Amino acid sequence: MLESLRVKNFAIIADAALEFCPGLNVITGETGAGKSILIGALGLLLGERADKTMVRAGEKAGSIEAVFRLDDSSAIDGMLEEMGLDPLAEGVLIIRRTVPVLGAGRVLINDSPATVQALKRLGDLLVGLHGPHSHQSLLSPEFQLELLDSFGHLEKARSAYESAYRGMLESQAARRALEGDEETVARQIDLLRHQVGEIAEGEVEDLDEERLKQEHREAANAQRILELADGACRGLDGEEDSIFPRLVSIRSALGELSRLLPEGAAWDDEAEGIAIQIQELAGQIGSRIDRVEVAPERLGELEERCILLQELKRKYGGTVEEILRFLERARKELEELETREERIAELDARLEGEKKLVQTAGKKLGKSRRKAAGELARLITAALGELGFPRGVFSVSLRESPPRPSGLDEVEFDFAPNAGEASRPLRGIASSGEISRVMLASKAVLADHDQIPVLVFDEIDANLGGEAGNAVGEKLTAVSRKHQVICITHLPQVAVHGRRHLVVSKEVRSGRTVTGISSVEGESRVEEIARMLGGRSLTSVVLDHSRQMLGNAAPSDG
Repeated sequence: MLESLRVKNFAIIADAALEFCPGLNVITGETGAGKSILIGALGLLLGERADKTMVRAGEKAGSIEAVFRLDDSSAIDGMLEEMGLDPLAEGVLIIRRTVPVLGAGRVLINDSPATVQALKRLGDLLVGLHGPHSHQSLLSPEFQLELLDSFGHLEKARSAYESAYRGMLESQAARRALEGDEETVARQIDLLRHQVGEIAEGEVEDLDEERLKQEHREAANAQRILELADGACRGLDGEEDSIFPRLVSIRSALGELSRLLPEGAAWDDEAEGIAIQIQELAGQIGSRIDRVEVAPERLGELEERCILLQELKRKYGGTVEEILRFLERARKELEELETREERIAELDARLEGEKKLVQTAGKKLGKSRRKAAGELARLITAALGELGFPRGVFSVSLRESPPRPSGLDEVEFDFAPNAGEASRPLRGIASSGEISRVMLASKAVLADHDQIPVLVFDEIDANLGGEAGNAVGEKLTAVSRKHQVICITHLPQVAVHGRRHLVVSKEVRSGRTVTGISSVEGESRVEEIARMLGGRSLTSVVLDHSRQMLGNAAPSDG
């Protein structure tokens, strides 16, 4: 259940705290006092999009906090684990959301940072929120189908159908991609063959581009390389005045010096090492330049290779890796086009199987829907009888349709409010009061079949009154025996059924309108019901009527 809700700095609410009890909680107050703002704030905690204009004027941010206590938190714990968050301790879930005027908002789930998407997922398991215009969704065939599937617990059957339907769509898309006139396909094949052949001719698959550049640089400068290397070798060990012969003379002097100075031996050893290095360096240079040759024909080959590589880069990618990726894609596409007829035949065969699978899954789903439709119609008809339509008849019609994302069925909810009247589609019923009661009846029936702990109704009793209002209150009481129910209402006939009664009021403080919330009991509640009855002056007659209504009501015991 939802234990408490705190809202700060939203619209005309500066700081409001509400505590709820199990069973039916009613919220009343004059129009414009801020009742629906509270429900809007709760919606933000359930992942709805934030509107920064809702932040109270002059404040930097608005914030909302809700505390839930769950008897069975297994579903929530599983979802929290997927999100990388800790499971609930003793079933307590605390959600906080901050909406700043500037910058990004913040979401905390049990003090751990989270996302708005996480709130949305949790909200779908925690609260069913039904606003004053929710009954309009009941007119949508898509919503009607969702409601029927939810009632029948047809999630697995629908998921199986949707999987088959997606597979069929994917095969159809793949087949369309292969379709085309023969002339266009032939041109595409010619182009791809040319591209693949051109890249293959360039022999880039095993090409080391850096090595190619080095080979070209060496061939282009072969004469100069030989000249420079020859000069270096002669300077090291090739002439009488080169370094090595001079080191031999130096070593002779150091050998004699070593007999006269202790350090001389070390100097002689170091000179010997240098002499060896010079000979090795001269040998390395000589060995390397033996492989250098002035070959104009080789230079020509390398230049052609470099020019071809640059041309391939210009056409197919800025690097060898990009050219190879293009080649891989082109080969794959060419193979697909060259084997197009075979692949189309394969896809046609696969499509036949997938279409049969769609029909099989769709008919199985439809059979389950028809079974659930009769039971749903029976239960909603019974619930409507308790809501002021003792002779009303609700029915669910299903017609076969071509394959669609939701199945092979079209659904229509029909209703005959009075005896002797023909059933009409709900969308043809003009009375919003009738549609509101059908919506409540639907939700009351579904309440026995779903696991959502909290149901919120924001003025679902709009355009009702009298006995119809009392019937709505009794139905909400019945629903509240299995779910916590929070109901914003203008009808005293509904309000008297609440186990807890919260009153929203507004007043002007220091020139600003401020919303206040209080729980009313005893005579305070009698006076609030009297106000709702239209008694501006609380006469004894109005107050006695209020007491009588409260005495006759049977609030939920949770």
